[in-house]
Amino acid sequence: MGVPGRPGQTVAMTVEERVGTDVVRVQRRTVGVLSAGVALGGLGVTVGITVGGLLARDVAGTDSASGLGQTAGVLGAAVIAVPLARISDRAGRRAGLAAGYAVAVLGAVVTIVAAALSSLPLLLLGLFAFGASTACGLQARYAAADLAPAERRGRDLALVVWATTVGSVLGPNLAGPGDDLGRSLGLPGLGGAFAVSAAVFTVVAVALLALLRPDPLLLARRLGGGTAGPRPRRATGTAVRAVWASSTGRLGLTSVVVSHSVMVGVMVMTPVHMGHAGGPAGTTLRVIGLVISVHVAGMYLFSPVVGLLADRAGRRATVAVGAVLLLTAASLAGTAAPGAAVQLGVGLFLLGLGWSCGLIAGSTLVTESVQPQVRPTAQGATDLLMGLGAALAGVVGGPLLAVGGFGLVAGVSAALVLPLAVVWLQGRTAVSAPGSS
Repeated sequence: MGVPGRPGQTVAMTVEERVGTDVVRVQRRTVGVLSAGVALGGLGVTVGITVGGLLARDVAGTDSASGLGQTAGVLGAAVIAVPLARISDRAGRRAGLAAGYAVAVLGAVVTIVAAALSSLPLLLLGLFAFGASTACGLQARYAAADLAPAERRGRDLALVVWATTVGSVLGPNLAGPGDDLGRSLGLPGLGGAFAVSAAVFTVVAVALLALLRPDPLLLARRLGGGTAGPRPRRATGTAVRAVWASSTGRLGLTSVVVSHSVMVGVMVMTPVHMGHAGGPAGTTLRVIGLVISVHVAGMYLFSPVVGLLADRAGRRATVAVGAVLLLTAASLAGTAAPGAAVQLGVGLFLLGLGWSCGLIAGSTLVTESVQPQVRPTAQGATDLLMGLGAALAGVVGGPLLAVGGFGLVAGVSAALVLPLAVVWLQGRTAVSAPGSS
């Protein structure tokens, strides 16, 4: 119903009226669609994570190349996060996420071709584009926060992170069957896993385009009376400075970057470390898949609890819990022998749980530290820095493994928690200082 204006005119209906005055319902639908999308998308992502490093090792013939393979995917997720954030900023989350999954499909196809040609440069290019799938899964968590009230922001964000559990836990266990399927279809070794990923990402992209309506970011802006506005020059750097300007933003950004870097640094070298145990190749691959599944369960399974902890106990406390878990995980995994699947499984589970705490609490802090008009760019910039840190951790993993073994990899990764501790303590001092709010 219109609101009377000048004689003979009516004011257009408000956005609330157009969506049935029930933003809560729209938010519930948004979280549901995003959760279903990342649940299915996680299947394709983790299949690629499990075999990407092994495929790079097979193509190049060295363990060091396995780190390059995983790093290419992590770096792709980082770099592609920025253009995806720009697309979302201009056209909405739906367009940004669908575009990202389309790039991931192309990356999976290129990876299969590279495996057939035994071309390491082409393989790294394919894995780089494949990283767009990870960028999409990460940016979906921000989409869940667009319409969420402050008191539920951590939980809604965490629900989308949690949904990844479904596909991500199942995905690594499909590495072996996917390899068998690929060979039966005449694809190169380990190429079947990426064929599965390409099919999955295609379905997810189409589903998001069809079902993510109304777009959460565009609707949130209309409800707030704002628009994206003109994009400033060097917008990414401006957004990072805006986040860093507050103590909460600094803690959030550092938490996300450190947690992801530590997790990737340990996780990407775990399959290679376990491969040194020997035994039949098929059996080894399935044991590796099981350990990675346990790790992924730690990353996602308890996300709703982590979100509730962030909303109830506070973001800072949750970051601290995550840091302790990361240190414990590095200690357990770093002292495990290649064949110690149980110890590695426990260590990788705690590694995933620490990542969950740092990512969810940190992402919420980043979102809350800037104005709504800046958020997509700030979130994309955060994911860029997060991915660059993880890429660096991944690229040095192979040489560290070759020089000092898996223990050195875990030890160097654990040392990355130190900057987070410094920023956490500085924030605590700022909060407790006289006159601070």
